[in-house]
Amino acid sequence: MNAGNPDSASRDEFVISRTFDAPRELVWKAHTEREHLMRWFGPKGFTMRVATLDLRPGGIFHYCMRSPDGQDMWGKWTFREIVAPEKLVVVVSFSDAAGGITRQPMSPSWPLETLGTTTFTERDGKTTMSVHWSALNATEIERKTFAESHDSMRMGWGGTFDQLSEYLAQARNNTRRLGTTDSV
Repeated sequence: MNAGNPDSASRDEFVISRTFDAPRELVWKAHTEREHLMRWFGPKGFTMRVATLDLRPGGIFHYCMRSPDGQDMWGKWTFREIVAPEKLVVVVSFSDAAGGITRQPMSPSWPLETLGTTTFTERDGKTTMSVHWSALNATEIERKTFAESHDSMRMGWGGTFDQLSEYLAQARNNTRRLGTTDSV
């Protein structure tokens, strides 16, 4: 964030929220358990083909998504703070297969690291998931690239949220059919 101008920090932060017709515990599980993330996480049309998850402060979620045209893209989250089922704070990076930090494949001036804070709030059986995302330890050019990418990030997150919504609807239907409340 830009410490020189307090207004630029909020302007540079990307924020998106969606309310899901599902209880918070279910949305939390879908967002923090490997087998669930593999079924919905990523932009529309992408599939997650590899993932490891160590959900603890300092732990890592390392994954590979395949684009519709067959290109593999690696990424990782390093967990900073976990307050189940309310909040996740992660450092997000593009990665290689070995877990090293790499540049974004289509944008050489994308920040090497970004900071994502996701909150989960429940009201009347529905859960609002809010993502606050900002450049971390970034140069001025990287912060500018991040700020100028908000429209494309909104589209990407919109597709990701659409996939989560579909996944949660399937999970709720499966739970109702099984007569349980503890499975996703």
